[in-house]
Amino acid sequence: MVYGVVTWKMDGMGTISLEEVKMRTLKSPKKFEVKLKNGQIYFGSLDTSGFDRKVNIVLTNGRELVDLDDIVEIYPIRRSFWLRTSGNFSLGANYSKGSDVATIVFSGNLTYRKRKSSFYLNWDNNSTIQSDTLSATKADATVSWERMLKKKWSLGTILGINQNSELGTKLRLNFALLGIHDFVYNNWNRFYGGAGLSVQRETPFDSSAISNDLAGIVSVVWKVYKYTNPKVWVDINANYIPYFTSSGRTRLDFNVNPKVSVVNNDLKLGFRIYYTYDSEPTAETGASDDWGFNLEITYSLH
Repeated sequence: MVYGVVTWKMDGMGTISLEEVKMRTLKSPKKFEVKLKNGQIYFGSLDTSGFDRKVNIVLTNGRELVDLDDIVEIYPIRRSFWLRTSGNFSLGANYSKGSDVATIVFSGNLTYRKRKSSFYLNWDNNSTIQSDTLSATKADATVSWERMLKKKWSLGTILGINQNSELGTKLRLNFALLGIHDFVYNNWNRFYGGAGLSVQRETPFDSSAISNDLAGIVSVVWKVYKYTNPKVWVDINANYIPYFTSSGRTRLDFNVNPKVSVVNNDLKLGFRIYYTYDSEPTAETGASDDWGFNLEITYSLH
């Protein structure tokens, strides 16, 4: 259950979804990770309670009676590596004969979940091809880990690699450590943020020197979800990066990615808008900002 909707995926009947507000109780002998609005997390199976709109979480040392309205997420604890993994794959492209310019976009994410911890792989590649020549590229890939702590707090690490020819960045490697807090997590949206430190190593496209920097990072993420037809997802995130070792330099990354379902929940159609700003690009020939708009079709795994 995510964002107020319970989903069953079955071989014969396919995917069935039901809004949580229309349910009176839940029962399943399988093991789940259950997260409440207040950030409390339980691990156990589900059983009826005899009370309307309440459910028992069966633990190893007893039972916990909770209101259905207080549950924001129920995630199955699966044994196999494959079933613990979920994700999205997106592809977009456009071409103009008059300009002989083509743009190809490939992005996606994979999530692997264990008890109180999750691993994430995200990538986004935008390549512009003109007359059989790669004229511009923007590529980002990150591997991150998040460990749930008490209540609404988590600890996270991010290892990233980036390239942006418009800003003159040939290769940027970064590692960040953040504290993460859920400000709002309910049946239709999740709003959370994080702050920490980041180590950066940047190689420019021109002959400018390689830079090694220490920076701060402030990240804000808003996920909005509407499961009544038409089903809609909107992901918004922004990263603000002030540099400590390069006085006055700041960077900003901003992304908006709305999608609407076209076949159940597995196939979605949407678009992605990105904006990147660097007050002092390492390359002398680099621009200070870059932006793009891409149409995408997305397939969801598990």
